[in-house]
Amino acid sequence: MMTFEWQVTGESPVHVRTVLMAHGVTRTFLKQVKFHGGVTLDGQPVRVIAMATPGQVVGLQLPPEPDNPHVTPSFAPLDILYEDEHFLVVNKPAGMASVPSHLYSEDTLANRVKGHLLTIQAPSTVTHIVTRLDRDTSGVVLFAKHHFAHSVLDKQLKLKQIDKRYVAVASGRMMPAHQQLTGPIGREAGSFIKRTVRPDGRAAETEVWVRATSATASLLAVKLHTGRTHQIRVHCANAGHPLLGDWLYGRPTNPWIQRQALHCARVQFFQPFAGKWVTCYAPLPDDMARVISQEFDS
Repeated sequence: MMTFEWQVTGESPVHVRTVLMAHGVTRTFLKQVKFHGGVTLDGQPVRVIAMATPGQVVGLQLPPEPDNPHVTPSFAPLDILYEDEHFLVVNKPAGMASVPSHLYSEDTLANRVKGHLLTIQAPSTVTHIVTRLDRDTSGVVLFAKHHFAHSVLDKQLKLKQIDKRYVAVASGRMMPAHQQLTGPIGREAGSFIKRTVRPDGRAAETEVWVRATSATASLLAVKLHTGRTHQIRVHCANAGHPLLGDWLYGRPTNPWIQRQALHCARVQFFQPFAGKWVTCYAPLPDDMARVISQEFDS
């Protein structure tokens, strides 16, 4: 069972609950820990309303995580960008689903991560995906290795502290050179898959920088401020500049790339257990490099 310990600082007594929440334990996770894990003060079990004085040590024992039988392990290669005992960051190839579904059940990124966790004999083999990508989008995907780490990163997502940067190629000359795309996103009527900008959609914000233009395309650097389904693809299409190769929101065929020209190039997050920022980069895959070269280097 994984255990965390923190020494109480300050000059006045505080509730144990206050110490835990200051270290990223959310109210929701605290409820689970109270019933299935354990909270201690100087090694002795206590309730979270107990008072702790400066110098004492608050401990947290994580509840065991039952295995998910619906995710079968795959031992196919995994491109690991960063790993420690709490987090795993991988480079997802285009054409691979992030998580299993009825269409893709055996060799998704989550299946490969579970296989990796079994291989290294990790304490938990539950695949906590924090940031996911569309099947035909390549690049950085962040996993947590246990429920507490997932809870911490979920909080960072809500506070917009996880920085996700993309490279995209859109059709046409996109103007102005720096803009915020903020149309609310919801399901398109009559479609289970397709999204659209609609007044009753969920708030969405995409920040775009145009790095280069050609007669037919724009090279974009993109920062996501929210994480709606197909967000970049929908916002670019709504602006009149669907991504090259995007079969769902634009023209499906492009001689240089056979999927939407979108790559998650960088993710930055705070690793609270080590007290440091972690930045991970995924190099451009061949098809993205090819379309950029053909569109902008001639």
